[in-house]
Amino acid sequence: MEVKRMDSDYGVVNMNIEELLEKAGISKNKICKDLDLPRPNFNKYCRNQFQRIDANLIAKLCFYLDCTVDELIKYEHPKKSKKK
Repeated sequence: MEVKRMDSDYGVVNMNIEELLEKAGISKNKICKDLDLPRPNFNKYCRNQFQRIDANLIAKLCFYLDCTVDELIKYEHPKKSKKK
């Protein structure tokens, strides 16, 4: 389930964690335990309710899920371009 954040002037960044977990057959409980991640914080990333992305977390997730950064993180352009 992907939760869309409000579109900003510059677009949005979303993480595909739940899709990758499902594809790998891994539960949120297992990945949180294996990577020593607080579940409430991890859930925020899963729901795309984050303000900043932790580079160390991205490295851990890519390693654990055997994926690339571009498979994990997606950028969506804004609906209307406001370039000057």
